[in-house]
Formats: sequence, C-alpha cells, structure tokens
Amino acid sequence: MSAEIVQYVAQAGPFLTAALGAYGAGVLTRTESAAVEATANVGRRMLQAVWRRRDEEGRAELEAAVQDAAEEPEDADAAAALRQQIKRALRKDEELLRELVGLLPAGPVTVTASGERSIAAQTIGTAITGDNATVQP
Repeated sequence: MSAEIVQYVAQAGPFLTAALGAYGAGVLTRTESAAVEATANVGRRMLQAVWRRRDEEGRAELEAAVQDAAEEPEDADAAAALRQQIKRALRKDEELLRELVGLLPAGPVTVTASGERSIAAQTIGTAITGDNATVQP
C-alpha cells in the first residue's frame, strides 16, 4: 500500500467521523446541508465519491462498513473497517485518490513573528510598522 494512501486516510479520519456523526448511515445518499458543519460535508463528499466508484459488491461492503461505524461511533474496529474499505478503493483507483485529496482543506499555515514590533500575517497587502511612518500614494 502506498504511503500516500495511508497518509490520506489518516487525514480524512476526522472528516469521515464528522460525516457519520451528522448524517449517520444515510451519509452515502444524503445531500449536503448548510446546517451541517463544513467538516461533515467534506466527509460526506469523500464517502459518496468512493461509493460512486465501486462496483455493486464494493458498494455493499462500503455500505455495511458505514452502517457499522455509524451505529457504533466509539468502536475503533468499526472505524478501522471503514478506513480499510476506503484504502481498498484507493489502491484500485489513483484518480479517486487525487479527487479525494482535492476535497481536503489546505493544511494549517503557521506564521511566526519574532522580535520587537514584528508582525505576522498569512496574506497582507501593506504593512507599516515603526514610529512616524508616512505613506505616499
């Protein structure tokens, strides 16, 4: 199994858990809800993408894993079985992996400011620091 698949499934875990918590076993057939947090909607889209790409037998296996994980949210074995179903699908379909990775939000950005009067920003137009600064148009 590729390290990329293992890494993806680890990153996707919180989204899948949120989706199961919000939608339950109906996660594969429910539409997105504005009332449901963004994390759960991302997990729902992930599971539905995997489900759409599976054959009839694969869909039945995924549905059973989703049902078990939704019924027993604290059961680590049920969650692991669902992750295994996703890994199995990803091993067979590299395009699916790219699609699912694209659903993950960008990773956290760390910006560090160090020193007296320093500033930190992820995106900035103009930053002026110091005493008696003058801005010329």
